[in-house]
Amino acid sequence: MCELLGMSANVPTDICFSFQGLMQRGGGTGPHKDGWGIVFYEGKGVREFRDPTPGVDSKIAQLVQSYPIKSCYVISHIRQANVGEVCLENTHPFTREIWGQNWTFAHNGQLKDSQALSVGRDLPVGDTDSERSFCWLLNQLREHFTQAPSREALAEFLYPRFEFLRSLGVFNCLLSNGEWMVCYCSTKLQWITRRAPFGHAQLTDAQVEVNFAGKTTPSDVVAVIATQPLTSNEQWNEMKGGEMVLFEDGLDVWHSESTENTQN
Repeated sequence: MCELLGMSANVPTDICFSFQGLMQRGGGTGPHKDGWGIVFYEGKGVREFRDPTPGVDSKIAQLVQSYPIKSCYVISHIRQANVGEVCLENTHPFTREIWGQNWTFAHNGQLKDSQALSVGRDLPVGDTDSERSFCWLLNQLREHFTQAPSREALAEFLYPRFEFLRSLGVFNCLLSNGEWMVCYCSTKLQWITRRAPFGHAQLTDAQVEVNFAGKTTPSDVVAVIATQPLTSNEQWNEMKGGEMVLFEDGLDVWHSESTENTQN
């Protein structure tokens, strides 16, 4: 399956350290060699990089790792293809406009009968079940709301839709509009919040260590979300099946109840 990486922060922050660890899993320490992508929010705009080649060898990925783009919200993905050919249009994350905002989505898992999902005006460009589920979600939002909903109303609306998609297979996802990030766990997703006092972190997949104390201020708050922990010396929070968390400015501000005991 694929792997996800997300970040929510209260100040513009670069994700070079975590991204470097993720790219090692893109054909190096992991089998996710069928493309990668990353989206950075900058104001109302997004800066996007995608490549259908393995992340560990990608010259574009090397550029992103060495270019400290600062953002409060980032979504990244490395792909191990199971539905749809290996090509640029099938590379996550996917971005669409709704209510004058760029919404970005990435998915880990596989859904059965995804072609039955009604997508309305939001047509998929590629042929993955992931992109189709995103278009279905946007169609559901457009049918239910006439304008952008509040954070709480959005979370309460999304949660049962995520649960429905989970019933079709494996559905781990990240979703953001640059003001918040929603994380939903079907089988595997973890997160960590870094704040003062900051310390050292060591990547699991590369001999790279960073001292965040020298790169932050005491008021910084940064949440990192990943399919599997990217560091070997930090304590990550493991999400349960059916659990959803909404992050804003690096803080987890909305939680669902896990349904792990009631749904496999």
